[in-house]
Amino acid sequence: MSRSGAIRAACVALLLALVLRPHWFAPVFAPFAPAGGPVIYERASILSLSLSHLGLVALASGLATLVAVGLAILVTRPAGAAFLPLSRTITNIGQTFPPVAVLALAVPALGFGAGPTLVALFLYGLLPIFETAIAGLSTLPPATMEAARGIGLTRWQRLIRVELPLALPVILTGIRLSVVIAIGTATVGSTVAARTLGEVIIAGLLTSNTAFVLQGGVIVGLFAVLVYDALSLLETALTRRLGRPSAGAEA
Repeated sequence: MSRSGAIRAACVALLLALVLRPHWFAPVFAPFAPAGGPVIYERASILSLSLSHLGLVALASGLATLVAVGLAILVTRPAGAAFLPLSRTITNIGQTFPPVAVLALAVPALGFGAGPTLVALFLYGLLPIFETAIAGLSTLPPATMEAARGIGLTRWQRLIRVELPLALPVILTGIRLSVVIAIGTATVGSTVAARTLGEVIIAGLLTSNTAFVLQGGVIVGLFAVLVYDALSLLETALTRRLGRPSAGAEA
């Protein structure tokens, strides 16, 4: 096993232990707990909170991907090019307001719970995916596109069979960034009663229990690192298969 593979396996094992057997780490977090206070968060199952957290991230990122890639396809067609400034304005909305502000605006309409968090994560995830999708669809090899036209493919067939597969490694760069941002941002959702790992962190802040803060923070950090790594491996595999440099390589 390579060094990177060993580190990856160690991170996965550590994450599984923290989620499934959190009490194993009581001696590690004990120095950071207040005197006589709890060391490990036990008000809710860490596994349940982790699954809920990842579920929110997956749903919001999936919706953001569909909308952002759809907008990118629209504005990279001749008929939709005029809508590029408007599309950029729409996708920039999530970056204009901090997540807490989006949550505050969404609560009156959607109530407390997962709804406002989904809205915040969705809006926050649009811009990276939109911009990389435009980059991927706008820099396709001219010879390949000419060959696709030469064999009689329609515009729809060229999009599905040629353009999107070739642009996928670049689009994945944006998806990777968006998902990692969402994993960290989702913790804020617990301020409006969404079930996320932020519940552990906020409980620690409210009770001055640094052990809770560390427990929640380490788990969220490991999730972000491992998801980033997994998507990077997928991006590299697709890049090699398609023979096209990814956005990271081009940068």
